Amino acid sequence: MDLFSIIAEDKIKKAIQEGEFDNLPGQGKPLKLDDLSHIPQELRVAYKVLKNSNMLDDVDQLKKDISSIEDLLLACDDLKESEVLEQKKREKQLKIETLMKKRNPFNSPASTFYKDKIFDRFK
Repeated sequence: MDLFSIIAEDKIKKAIQEGEFDNLPGQGKPLKLDDLSHIPQELRVAYKVLKNSNMLDDVDQLKKDISSIEDLLLACDDLKESEVLEQKKREKQLKIETLMKKRNPFNSPASTFYKDKIFDRFK
């Protein structure tokens, strides 16, 4: 351990003894951890940055909806119901495209270099 780690550990132990960590909000409750297993390892940091800046909330939910619609389509035997599900899927895909155009995340010249690579990863 280096000097800074030892000092930090010492300060944390002192704070625990003095009760500075008592009665914190959420104490004793489990942490809300994001399941990032569906995101490739090398993109997780970028994903977290985008998610923390509220760039992915709507898009993330729409992608989950599309995924569940696709599962329903695989199990659907009724032609009419399949058409309704396909229409819902198209609407959600259109919403994703509209949100992405509205946010226009790839305006800068620096980001256009990575645009195709990022879109290919999220497909």
